[in-house]
Amino acid sequence: MGSESLRVGLVKVGLELDERVLERLEHFTELLLEWNRVHNLTGARDRREIEANILDSLVPLSFVSKPDSLLDVGTGAGFPGLVLAAAWPEIPTVLCEPLKKRASFLRIAALEMGLERVEVARKRVEDLQHEPFGLISSRAVTDTGLLLELTRHLSDERTRYLFYKGTRVEEEIAELPETLKAEIIERPPRRYLYLQPAA
Repeated sequence: MGSESLRVGLVKVGLELDERVLERLEHFTELLLEWNRVHNLTGARDRREIEANILDSLVPLSFVSKPDSLLDVGTGAGFPGLVLAAAWPEIPTVLCEPLKKRASFLRIAALEMGLERVEVARKRVEDLQHEPFGLISSRAVTDTGLLLELTRHLSDERTRYLFYKGTRVEEEIAELPETLKAEIIERPPRRYLYLQPAA
């Protein structure tokens, strides 16, 4: 990659990605820098900020096993869904993003990154029709209870959830259904909420 900072960050969280994944992420960084100058897709304005968001997206690879399919809700400029897809290119992935500019960017980025198994759904998640997913992820979209409700029709008894949260996680999981067990992984300032079937 053009920058060693992402490699260093990955080592710090105990991750080592192969060269092809790093090349995809470098290409993604360049594309996002280029698009963001015109379209204002994300608040991350420079390479350092984009790489920080990439690293934030990748940290869960250290504790989440590879799913058989992935849905990312509200992917925005690619975090975390497109970044996870770069690390798991063989997995069928749906990036659900209702905003036109962001969805267009995601389609082009996935194509240029060679991510053939990525589908971009330009719609609200409650309007998405699809068979159940193995893993449903989301970053800073809405509270946990509402996310579970909005994705109920896209899940089954084996579905796991990965939510990228801030400080109020405990409040949000107080009323989780008994069918799910919660784990909070701390990587300040991020708190990752990992929900798995309780059985």
